[in-house]
Amino acid sequence: MIQRSEYLNELIKWKHDKLIKVITGIRRCGKSTLLKLFQEHLMSIGVSEKQIVFINFEDLKNEELLDYKSLYNYIKEKLIKNDWTYVLLDEIQNVKDYQKAVDSLYVQDKVDIYITGSNAYMLSGNLATLLSGRYVEISMLPFSFKEYYKLNNVKAKDDAFGDFMRNGGFPYSAVLGNDKEKINNYLEGIYNTIIVKDVEDRQNRKKEEKKSIDVALLKAISKYLADTIGNPVSIKSITDYLNSNNRRVSDHTISDYVTALQEAFIFYSADRYDIQGKELLKTNKKFYIVDMGLRNYLLAKQNLDLGFTLENIVYLELIRRGYKVNIGKLGAKEVDFVAQKNGVIEYFQVSANVTDLTTFEREISPLRLIKDNYPKTILTLDKFSVGNYDGIVVEYVIDWLLK
Repeated sequence: MIQRSEYLNELIKWKHDKLIKVITGIRRCGKSTLLKLFQEHLMSIGVSEKQIVFINFEDLKNEELLDYKSLYNYIKEKLIKNDWTYVLLDEIQNVKDYQKAVDSLYVQDKVDIYITGSNAYMLSGNLATLLSGRYVEISMLPFSFKEYYKLNNVKAKDDAFGDFMRNGGFPYSAVLGNDKEKINNYLEGIYNTIIVKDVEDRQNRKKEEKKSIDVALLKAISKYLADTIGNPVSIKSITDYLNSNNRRVSDHTISDYVTALQEAFIFYSADRYDIQGKELLKTNKKFYIVDMGLRNYLLAKQNLDLGFTLENIVYLELIRRGYKVNIGKLGAKEVDFVAQKNGVIEYFQVSANVTDLTTFEREISPLRLIKDNYPKTILTLDKFSVGNYDGIVVEYVIDWLLK
């Protein structure tokens, strides 16, 4: 199994804490493997096999446990008296009303609960109400470049980064080398499963009247968002685009489908932030896709649009490192990312190349206008401009990703 040490350490940190550990993330990003790694860790420190209850709800042998009452009774029979029982429940969203079973287990003494799910909708509604204040969410993503490079370090880091931009960071993709046909077939399977299973399941669980999803429309929206990463997008702009292509659809439907794609962890959004007024702006978010290989599969592009690809990779890396990320607005100028963590702000510009003086000035001028003393960085693939410019750091992005 491929180690995901940062996520594993996060689980270990929360062990025995009276909170339900909820691991979320897109399908095939490694959640099941993480639970298995955690199980191995527990046994390595002396926890007996009888103390661990592991159930994968996508395994047919566990079909009888898809009823929450049956699930609760099954686990309750396995609880160890006067010692810890570790309950690991994989793809829990397959169990209708699972939160009732989880809540009942939560109140038992010395029960440590870990659950995974492939749709953020599982954390809304009843679960959020029933388990409010009782869970911590650990958001999981496909491989970072640092993790990818550990598997592919027989290549120079620059060459490995080129592969990473094209093939993405889903764990299985990372071990397929550069076999484009195999990678595309694998990504197609993930994508279609998410669209048909996760999004449809979300729609069916919503309280309002159930309606079958328009798969063609959902895929059209996916392609539009994938093609416009790094650009301001509104629900109206998506609706106008589809209407211009003879797809008559309402803003409400578009908004609902965009939310569904976000809750399935295919897309992440970043709000615009007024740096001077220190407030979030309600218009024109930017969207970023969870994996560049998935984007390249959706768009079937022969050439990378390097600047936006790089921007997407940096956005995901900031999310991995625990930052809350917004798009900075400073008058008529823009800062790519305003990243906040633990009360500290960092500003980032991302540009493929800044050797051209006009490009360099365009990237650095918004940072010069910011008068606070928080760190300001330009990330680039241009090695020749690396340095410190009156406190603004220009850094080689591959080195930054490998930190």
